[in-house]
Amino acid sequence: MDIILTAIGGILMIVGILGSFLPVLPGVPVSWVGLLLLHLSPSVPMNYWFLGITFVIAAFIYGLNLVIPAMGTKRYGGSRTGMIGATIGLVAGLITPIPFGIFLGAFIGAFIGEIINKSDRNSALKAAYGSFIGLLASSFMEFIVACGFLILFLYKVWDFREVLF
Repeated sequence: MDIILTAIGGILMIVGILGSFLPVLPGVPVSWVGLLLLHLSPSVPMNYWFLGITFVIAAFIYGLNLVIPAMGTKRYGGSRTGMIGATIGLVAGLITPIPFGIFLGAFIGAFIGEIINKSDRNSALKAAYGSFIGLLASSFMEFIVACGFLILFLYKVWDFREVLF
């Protein structure tokens, strides 16, 4: 049972890292589930503080992933309508089967939001560019946290290697 839970947890850690760039997968929450599976293994003692702190981090990062593109839109001169458009485009990009749909969705959503707000084309493009930069920043942040969770996972596996394998 230990090996199965550890193997599935390890797979989820890799999927979490991939999910930081793939629009369909929530990277950090998937990585956290990998940590949870490791702690559900009978040989690894349950550490509620560790799981609680990493859960709060995962939830916070997941929330920031939805907010940062809108903040990038605002930073580059976008209006409230552009920020709402970027958020709607981001969510729409999540559910489309288009590769990199999340990036295109946030960009197009911010652009349409600014056009609706009666901005000229250049300022709308600037705000959409800000949304794109914000999305890249949030993906990079999610990648860093998912890699940190992988390091914690490997550290725990190494500590309990004698009883796990």
